[in-house]
Amino acid sequence: MSKEDRLDSLRARHRSLEEAIDMESHRPFPNSDLVSDWKRQKLRIKDEIALIEQTR
Repeated sequence: MSKEDRLDSLRARHRSLEEAIDMESHRPFPNSDLVSDWKRQKLRIKDEIALIEQTR
């Protein structure tokens, strides 16, 4: 997998998590543990994207 493919994949996953967080947060009685987990995943992905972009 090339760096560009990996970046595309990470960005898509980041967007997907953002949408899931938004949907869950706007539900009545959102699952805060799940939202917290997704936010942590999103931050890890953001860090990985930044690392890959620095080495391009």
